Amino acid sequence: MVNTGGKFGPYSGPGPVRPGAELVRSRIALRVRLKSEAPGDRLPDAGVLAEELGIGEITVRRALEGMCQDGLLDRRRGRSGGTFVALEWDSVAAVLHDPAEGAALDAFHLLLECGLVSHAAGDIPDGGLDGLRALVEEMDRADAPDRLPELEARFHLELAQTLGGPGIREFAADLLGRQCLLLPAPEPEVVRARNRHHADLLKELARGDMALAVAAVKAHPHAVPRSGPA
Repeated sequence: MVNTGGKFGPYSGPGPVRPGAELVRSRIALRVRLKSEAPGDRLPDAGVLAEELGIGEITVRRALEGMCQDGLLDRRRGRSGGTFVALEWDSVAAVLHDPAEGAALDAFHLLLECGLVSHAAGDIPDGGLDGLRALVEEMDRADAPDRLPELEARFHLELAQTLGGPGIREFAADLLGRQCLLLPAPEPEVVRARNRHHADLLKELARGDMALAVAAVKAHPHAVPRSGPA
């Protein structure tokens, strides 16, 4: 099993997400990618986030403070104060990117999806892929380039939910959120190329062909760490 040890801690395999500041960071990053929150938006209170994530409020507060120190969030005082997504989120996140570690997490995500597809191929109920097909079609129709990374993230979350259930979706959400902090959002042409493989995956899942479905997952262009200077 791939071990993606590093700044976000090691994984030994799919299972409950490890609680802590890393979880808070990854979920906020995913919320920004999914456009649930945008730069300048006020985040829910620490108690609300703690309840949503199932971790302690003190842990959440410490994580938010760390993100403020990094420049990803802003803390404002007063009646209209709170914790806000920094207006400079994109530029600050770019400084924190780590292509090599992002590629390692991407490789782990690939293993996860290959395993899910191998387990579920031929055992998907009628209509079980409808939500995924709708997302593929929406990506094909999307005119606004900045919507494509959002839709792709939603596709992978829906795939985890469909093939693995709520627990695996939560695990995939953590992986995707961590990747959002480590890698830039994919370019529109990359997402469109990936979406062709999404469509192939759904076709083979519907047919129950496990080998071709796994091949479609593997054909999906994944992150590659940049080489250092010569």
